Amino acid sequence: MDMCKWVADAIAADKKKAVPVLSFPAVQLMDITVKDLIGSSEKQAEAMRLVAQRCNTGASVSFMDLSVEAEAFGSEIVVSDDEVPTVVGCIVDEDSDPDDLKVPEVGAGRTGLYLDAIEKAAQEIADRPVLAGCIGPYSLAGRLMDVSEIMILCYEDPQLVHSVLEKASQFIIGYAQAFKERGADGIVMAEPLAGLLSPNLAEEFSAAYVKRIIEAVQTDEFAVIYHNCGGGVVKTIDSIKSNGAAGYHFGNAINMAEVLPLMPDNVLVMGNVDPAGELRGGTPESVAAKTAEILQECSKYPNFVISTGCDVPPMSPWENIDAFFAAVEKFYN
Repeated sequence: MDMCKWVADAIAADKKKAVPVLSFPAVQLMDITVKDLIGSSEKQAEAMRLVAQRCNTGASVSFMDLSVEAEAFGSEIVVSDDEVPTVVGCIVDEDSDPDDLKVPEVGAGRTGLYLDAIEKAAQEIADRPVLAGCIGPYSLAGRLMDVSEIMILCYEDPQLVHSVLEKASQFIIGYAQAFKERGADGIVMAEPLAGLLSPNLAEEFSAAYVKRIIEAVQTDEFAVIYHNCGGGVVKTIDSIKSNGAAGYHFGNAINMAEVLPLMPDNVLVMGNVDPAGELRGGTPESVAAKTAEILQECSKYPNFVISTGCDVPPMSPWENIDAFFAAVEKFYN
């Protein structure tokens, strides 16, 4: 798919389609657990197909499972029936020799399943882009080194952090290239931990590596959507918008109306209905009201596309999800 044209068409459209990060709630439609889903490429592809069939989205966005890449490196993960997997512990600390950290082969662990799933989904979903999910470099390094410890080590041992980031970036580039080869039209690269960094640290330890990855993988036919759901987005917006992504996706920790004037008008800017507070914990009425509120504030910017602030939790009621899409349709009609 010509993704440059897709971006341009989305910006030019009078009536825009929502692009939420919506895949995990398909477990309810399929009557399976999250554990079942993440262990089967067939079930993942079916989940994406069912969501695309039910929801009038502008793109089919795969699972934001930020444990996959860390598990391939050797991290321990915790899997439950109803929640997205999480990483526990760390495999790199201040006493580690960075040379001991080996870059896994693309396809190691569950990355092979996710590649297979995208290939199957891309064969079945032909009316919109299929976007795979992957983690960003600093967020991957944080899972390998521990989220709190990496913040300290950015000051105390920056060379160690850079060594891990080099290997994380090398793997992400290969992983993204593999998604491209399997038929994906792009990736959503989730870099939430960068939202906790100061502007200077964000530039050094996140943006520099994000730019390198985007330069290596993004083409006219393969788009990178950069996701950051941290509260520090506005403060670090200069480095964020310079990374060259085709689109940007921001979380509900910020006000979309504040960030939109700061962004280039030729890239998509997406967000940011609260997925936990509203889609998971709200009511159809509150979801509709919040969706309409954001659209009212932000739709004057042609490059704004309504979305969720992050991945929609697996057990979010479908009544709330349907209310989100109904509110979008009502607004544009």
